[in-house]
Amino acid sequence: MRTNYSTGAKWEDIVGYCRAVQIGNSLEVSGTVATDGSNVVAKGDFYGQTKFIIEKIETVLKQAGFELKDVIRTRIFVTDISNWEAVGKAHGEFFKDIKPVTSMVEVSALIDPDYLVEIEVSAIKE
Repeated sequence: MRTNYSTGAKWEDIVGYCRAVQIGNSLEVSGTVATDGSNVVAKGDFYGQTKFIIEKIETVLKQAGFELKDVIRTRIFVTDISNWEAVGKAHGEFFKDIKPVTSMVEVSALIDPDYLVEIEVSAIKE
């Protein structure tokens, strides 16, 4: 059985995606950026954006009946890899003991120039 979790953002219908998709005990969360719906959060702050994004991801995980401990993979996209330590510090605050597999990749740009970080996660419940 497939369950789609939507934010209701206009982009979901325009682009054809949803916030997260659950099939059975597996949940995939789409690329998440530091926005509260109308404003970019922590402009210019890689650490602040990463922390906000993971908290935002945790909200949809809980909505679907998952927890951070169920995350098995994170994919982190950054606009400047020289800020990897700030991003890694925030990631570590949430995942230090969980230790999902991860990738951190520098990209030339995200959809808004004020977005510095975008994160996707995969989660599986035992």
